[in-house]
Amino acid sequence: MRKVRIMNTECRTTKPWHRHPADNVPGSSAGSRCHTQPRGHGRPARHLQSPQVLRLCSLFLFCLTPLALADVTLNPLFSDHMVLQRDRAVPVWGNASPGEKVSVDFAGQTVQATADDKGNWKAELPPLTASAESRPLTAKGANTVTVNDVVVGDVWLASGQSNMDSPMSSGSAAAGLPEANDPLLRFFTVTKSVAAEPQTDVKGQWLTTTPDNAKNFSAIAYFFAREIRKSQNIPVGVIRSSWGGTPIRTWMSLVSIEKAPPLAKALAEWESARAKHLATKDQPQVMEDYYRDMKDWETNVEPAFKAAKKAHPAAVAAAKAAGQPAPPSPQPERPEPEMPNPIAMPSASKRPSVPTITYNAMIAPLAPFALKGVLWYQGEADVSRHADYRELFPRLIEGWRGDFRQPELPFLFVQLPPNGTDPTPVATQGLAFMRDAQASALNLPAAGMAVTIDIGDPADVHPDNKVHTGGRLALVARNKVYGENVVASGPVYQSHEIKDGAVRIKFDHTGGGLVTGVAPWRAKNAAPVPTDRLVGFFLAGADRKWVEADARIDGDTVIVSSASVPAPVAVAYGWNASPTVNLYNKEGLPAAPFKIGE
Repeated sequence: MRKVRIMNTECRTTKPWHRHPADNVPGSSAGSRCHTQPRGHGRPARHLQSPQVLRLCSLFLFCLTPLALADVTLNPLFSDHMVLQRDRAVPVWGNASPGEKVSVDFAGQTVQATADDKGNWKAELPPLTASAESRPLTAKGANTVTVNDVVVGDVWLASGQSNMDSPMSSGSAAAGLPEANDPLLRFFTVTKSVAAEPQTDVKGQWLTTTPDNAKNFSAIAYFFAREIRKSQNIPVGVIRSSWGGTPIRTWMSLVSIEKAPPLAKALAEWESARAKHLATKDQPQVMEDYYRDMKDWETNVEPAFKAAKKAHPAAVAAAKAAGQPAPPSPQPERPEPEMPNPIAMPSASKRPSVPTITYNAMIAPLAPFALKGVLWYQGEADVSRHADYRELFPRLIEGWRGDFRQPELPFLFVQLPPNGTDPTPVATQGLAFMRDAQASALNLPAAGMAVTIDIGDPADVHPDNKVHTGGRLALVARNKVYGENVVASGPVYQSHEIKDGAVRIKFDHTGGGLVTGVAPWRAKNAAPVPTDRLVGFFLAGADRKWVEADARIDGDTVIVSSASVPAPVAVAYGWNASPTVNLYNKEGLPAAPFKIGE
C-alpha cells in the first residue's frame, strides 16, 4: 500500500471535494473533506460558500492534484537487519510516483532509478564485498526511506514443504536453541499465502539469531547456515519460503508449466481451479456461507474430532493387548466444509494443491533479489506422481533461475529419507522411484544433492534429525559452491561389470575409501543395522526375482553375488521406501541408492 502526500493547502468550504482519478491510490485518504476555517467566534464566513467561490476552490484543488506524490517505498525484503548478497550486482526495488526519480545509497555508493508509468522502480548496486559492519541503506525521492543495520554476506533461499518448514522449537532441534546467538546469522520468514497472479510484495521481517527469535527458524536451514557461517566467516542470510504438504506444482510459475511442451495435466488443474476462483468472485455470498460454516465446524465439530484422534492410538494398543480387533479410525461428526474457491487461503487442516499459487504469493515477490543459492527439501507430497516429478523438478529449477536472473544459481536439495514400508525388498513403485526422479536433476549445472537414506524414520515422515540433514547440505555447498576441498558426498554408482556370476560395482565419491559404516542417528524403535557385513544389495536374474545378495568391498568397488542368482542381470542397492543399508565412505557419508537393470 502506498501513502499519498498532498501539498498543504486550505480550502475554505464546508462541502466535500471530489478527488481527481489520479489521486485514487490504494491507501490514500479517500473521502477526505476540506472544512471551513472558522473566523471570529467559530462561525463560518458565509460569503465563502458562494457557488463562484466553491467552483474556484474546486478548480484550485483539481489543478493541484497532479502534484500529489506517492511516498517512495521499498519492497518488504529491504528492511532492518537485512543481508545483501556479496560479489554480485544487487537489485533494489520498490514503488514511487510515476516518473519520480529515486536514488539508493549504501556503503558510499549511490545509484539512480526512475519509476515507470505504474510507479515501479528498480536500481542496481554494484557488487559489494562481504562486511559485518552495520550500515544504513536509503532510498530517496520526495521522501527518504532508511533501512538500518544492513550487512553484506551470502543469502540463501530455503523452500519446500514440511521438513523445511519444521522449526527449531520442534523435537531434538530445540537442543540447539541455547547456543543460537549470532547477530550475523539472519532469517526472513515469508508469511504463508496464495495468489492467482504473481504478486510484488510479501509479508515478513528480518530477524537476527537469538534463542528466542530462532524458535521459529527452519531447523534445517538454520543448521545449514550455522555451518556456512563457521566455514566462510561472513554474514549469512536465509529467506525461508516453505509450506508443509505442498506439491511441487504449487511452487512453479505458470510460465514454467506452459513452456513447450506444456504440462497438460498441471494446466488442466490450473484452468479448472481458476474457473472456480472467478466464479466465487462473482458470487461473494458463496464464500460468506463457507466461512460461516467453517467457523461452526471449527467450534462444534473439530474439538471432539481432535480429541478422538489423540485417544485412538491408546485404544488400538488396548484392543491389541486384549486380542480384539482395532477400533476404526475416528471420523468427524460431519465432514469439514469444502472450500469453494481453490485459490483462496485453505483452512488450517488443508494445504494448497493448485498449480502456481504458492509461487505467485511466496516466490515471485522475492525476485530478482540477489542470492547465493537455493535450498530445497520437498517431494513427500509428490511420491505418487514421481514420474511427473522427473520433468517438473528441472522446470522449477530453471524457472527460478530465470526469475532471479542467475542462469546457474546453485540449487541444493535433499533426497528424501526413509519412510513407510514396501511389500517387496526391491520396490516397484513409490519412494524409491521418487528419490531417483530427484537425483535426475543432477544433470543440470550447479545442482547438488544431500543423501539422507540412512537418517530417516520409517514410522514418521518428519524425521526428528534435522542437524545432520542441514550439515550434509552445508557440505555440498562448501564443496560445490564455495570450492572447499571437502568430501561432500557419499559413494555414488559409476559403472558395473558382470563377470563369473558376480557384479562388480565401481563407485565415485569414495573419499578416503569404502567402509561398512554406521548412521550418525537412528530413529526410535528402528532396528539396528548390521556392522559386520554389507547389507542393502539385491540381485535378480532373467526371472526378475530379487534376492538379497552377499557384498564385499574391494578397493573402490563392491562385489555383489548370490548362489541363488548364478547369472545376474540386475542389481539394486537401497531401492526401498525404508531400506536397511550401511555402505559409506570413511568420511561417514552414505552411498546413494541405485538400481541397474529392470
